[in-house]
Amino acid sequence: MKVYKVGGAVRDSIMGVESSDTDWVIVGSSPEEMLSNGFIPIGKDFPVFLHPETNEEYALARTEKKTGTGYGGFTFYYGEDVSLEEDLSRRDFTINAIAEDNNGKIIDPFNGLGDIKNKLFKHVSNAFFEDPLRAIRLARFYSYDHLKDFSIDEATIKSINKIVKSKEIANLSSGRVWSETYRALCNPHPSNYFEKIIYLNLLDPFFNQLKNPSCSSHSDKVVRWTELQINNSFNLADGLPLPNEFNNAIAVSKNLLRIHQDIDEDELVVLIEKTNFVRNIDLINQLITLPNFVNKDYLSKLSQIIQTTDFSFLSSISKEKIEEEKIKIYKEIINKCK
Repeated sequence: MKVYKVGGAVRDSIMGVESSDTDWVIVGSSPEEMLSNGFIPIGKDFPVFLHPETNEEYALARTEKKTGTGYGGFTFYYGEDVSLEEDLSRRDFTINAIAEDNNGKIIDPFNGLGDIKNKLFKHVSNAFFEDPLRAIRLARFYSYDHLKDFSIDEATIKSINKIVKSKEIANLSSGRVWSETYRALCNPHPSNYFEKIIYLNLLDPFFNQLKNPSCSSHSDKVVRWTELQINNSFNLADGLPLPNEFNNAIAVSKNLLRIHQDIDEDELVVLIEKTNFVRNIDLINQLITLPNFVNKDYLSKLSQIIQTTDFSFLSSISKEKIEEEKIKIYKEIINKCK
């Protein structure tokens, strides 16, 4: 069997960028041979294995054929006769269809090197539009610093238009779409991802209300998503499986945006309680750095006073009187902020 490094790791190495993970393809082997060599199987639809020492992913070279809709609508063939070029031909873009052997030799059957030099995203084959997630993945690539200035080949734009027209994006699992979105939020330029979602008309059905792609004011992924939500009137993420920390940040930001020193005192007490400044203090201090919070000075002062207020005596008060005493404390804090 022959082992090749493939995909983004090869692309990034050529571009002088350190890659976060490395994928490998094995040509001329079988699941039985992989198991006998100690590899750990993890693939459900086709044989993918973890290396017993490095934990990196090794996949058998394979071909695929579209037989239905959605991510599961493929039939895979991974016989020992599948060549490296056949495996590379099913990949998304030419810059990701480059391999490197154990001696450092580059195998580039689709001119990925030329497209890296020309800063061009070009799909490898007609298999591109068979998996609609590839269009969303293209948008995600723009969130990387070393790929953000690439242009898109005209034929690839037409393939994306075909994906949009087919409405197959609706057949993607929300988990796969969120995975791409989450990775973009962790990258240097998350706003570019949402900008390309708009530009490439990939809005339906997961981002229908997306109008403003701006979300790069902070480095934290949760705060970035919250900024995006604020900039789009909290109307995003239809059906996306958001983690609890993301949902909590959205709820907290909605309360913070309503808090200012001129509102009714009783209403302000309710908002402070709902916001739970003590538990969410670190999140709040991050959120109020966003340009959306014109009341950040007041919120910062309120946050600091709450942080330094001793609530411990409440543990010695009867349950019936705790709420009453908390309200008294909050009103004292509010008065200190005036």
